[in-house]
Amino acid sequence: MRILITGSAGFIGFHLARRLLAEGDEVRGVDNFNDYYMVALKEARNAQLEKESGFAGRRVDIADKAALKAVFDEFKPEVVVNLAAQAGVRYSIDNPDVYAESNLVGFLNVLECCRHAESQPRLLFASSSSVYGGIQEMPFREDMKVDTPISLYAATKKANELMAHCYSHLYGMQTLGFRFFTVYGPWGRPDLASVSFAEKLVAGKPIKVFNNGDMLRDFTYVDDIVDGLVRCVRKAGGLPQYAIYNIGNHRSEKLMDMIAILAKGLGVADPKLEFMPMQPGDVYATYASVDKLHEAVGYEPTTPLSVGLPKFCEWFKEWKGKEVK
Repeated sequence: MRILITGSAGFIGFHLARRLLAEGDEVRGVDNFNDYYMVALKEARNAQLEKESGFAGRRVDIADKAALKAVFDEFKPEVVVNLAAQAGVRYSIDNPDVYAESNLVGFLNVLECCRHAESQPRLLFASSSSVYGGIQEMPFREDMKVDTPISLYAATKKANELMAHCYSHLYGMQTLGFRFFTVYGPWGRPDLASVSFAEKLVAGKPIKVFNNGDMLRDFTYVDDIVDGLVRCVRKAGGLPQYAIYNIGNHRSEKLMDMIAILAKGLGVADPKLEFMPMQPGDVYATYASVDKLHEAVGYEPTTPLSVGLPKFCEWFKEWKGKEVK
């Protein structure tokens, strides 16, 4: 298949591209390589992809409609997976403008390019578990009312879901949204808890543990996320014209357990912890029901923290050994 991935030099985009290339697909990637986090990590991911004969990357910002349209016109994708976005809950509190540019204007450009493309591609796009806001009932289900986001990042992701619904309704496009739950694994973003905690552990610096460590997260290993996305890429028929799916690990695990497994995997006997109150925009717990995605494509996450985090630790130790400063 011809598959276009936006955000291909990002964490999930990179892993998805590698899996699709390994299965023989032709993949085009676009990424703007912005400096939200270490550009060298994005460059290293992209370098891995460029080694594959079925991949070609473009340095394109999805907020640049003309440049994005040129990629569509040249490649004529059958499927588009939109993973490009400004990420981060806390970052959105101090930097709101970049979220409007990437997550709203950029996503609108993706919708418009899909709408007008001769190839009439199907669109899969990233939403976020952040849309559930402060909902207390667990597990989170897709039919819950999510009209009370508690961060601008979450609000833009909810807006993406509504925008996609509109385009599906008006133009008959298939748009499938995925609410990701705390993804971790090798090649992860430095702002993710797994990576930032690992950085501090190996440096002997204290980890800021919010809500005094009393937090629960549906930690999802990146290979499980990719498996769910690939299943939806492959199932051209039988899926709704518009749908939103949770894509998580279907279990909620303690933040303190995650820190303990990380410390062991990195050989840190006595991690330094700095307990802090809950941060604005954060939530106490996340826990996904993945029944809807299981029923649709047989999605079945299989990687607990005890298996996934040691794999992450092995990559992290190797990366730190050759990291470009």
